[in-house]
Amino acid sequence: MARPVTLFTGQWADLPFETMVQKARDFGYDGVELACWGDHFDVLAAQDPAYCAGRWEVLNRHGMKLYSISNHLVGQAICDLIDERHKLILPPHVWGDGDPEGVRTRAAEELKATARAAANMGLKVVNGFTGSSIWHLLYSFPPVSAAQIDAGYQDFADRFNPILDEFDRVGVRFALEVHPTEIAFDIASAQRAIDAVGGREAFGFNYDPSHLGYQNVDYVKFIEKFGDRIYHAHMKDVWWSPVPTEAGVFGGHTNFGDRRRSWDFRSVGRGRVDFEEIIRALNSVDYWGPLSVEWEDMGMDREAGAAEAAAFLKKIDFKPSNRAFDAAFSE
Repeated sequence: MARPVTLFTGQWADLPFETMVQKARDFGYDGVELACWGDHFDVLAAQDPAYCAGRWEVLNRHGMKLYSISNHLVGQAICDLIDERHKLILPPHVWGDGDPEGVRTRAAEELKATARAAANMGLKVVNGFTGSSIWHLLYSFPPVSAAQIDAGYQDFADRFNPILDEFDRVGVRFALEVHPTEIAFDIASAQRAIDAVGGREAFGFNYDPSHLGYQNVDYVKFIEKFGDRIYHAHMKDVWWSPVPTEAGVFGGHTNFGDRRRSWDFRSVGRGRVDFEEIIRALNSVDYWGPLSVEWEDMGMDREAGAAEAAAFLKKIDFKPSNRAFDAAFSE
């Protein structure tokens, strides 16, 4: 095994922190990626060294590692057009009175606090979302002007550069999970996001092939193109139909698990993502961070699926060769 295999706790936030740590250990994981919701990791409490010590005590007692924390829900509100949906995912102190610009401002401060919390835990990466002020302009009718898209990336830069300043100050990097509804959702938009913030190193990616495959985006090329900016990696599978369906790539306003859909998330190894090619690509760009399972499969028991996913990744991961296979002929 070349890399640690961890479990993202975001989909398990209904369980208490220590229970989740115990389960992840029993499922066969080497560690966890803690979500900043539920009671798994409290960003504001983590400004207190005693809180951080307490989290590490539980992790160490169960023999579990921690490489990153994730604050997707707060990050989503920083660039989004705010509405009632956000109230459901945000901490009350970030939602406040719901005034959109106030929400965005408080979310930005919370993400800065997340960087400080990560540093207090001795971590170097925070994973998350950015939201996007231009996602609703994805389909260009009525016609969308280039100036409108430019303004969206400028808005992202204006809001995130001060956040990234704080990440730089405390020695932590932000890893955007490239994902529909974010400022970056494929290779082209990911490059534009990098350019928008001037290529600064504090901004990179939490690689997740499941959000690329069903869009017909080359998820292996993403690694090859952005290898030096992959700061973390989610392992999640996705199935997409090889034939036409009733609900296409846009989803047809159907729920996950609906059999009419053209794509759906699956447990690792049960979709159409070629994880061996991903491992080979990660080897080629010298990514040796965790392979973190984000477990989502509407048709499978989550505990059985999480355990199976850990075993699958530990079996398929491998170190690269340190010599050419035919080197013996030249010796």
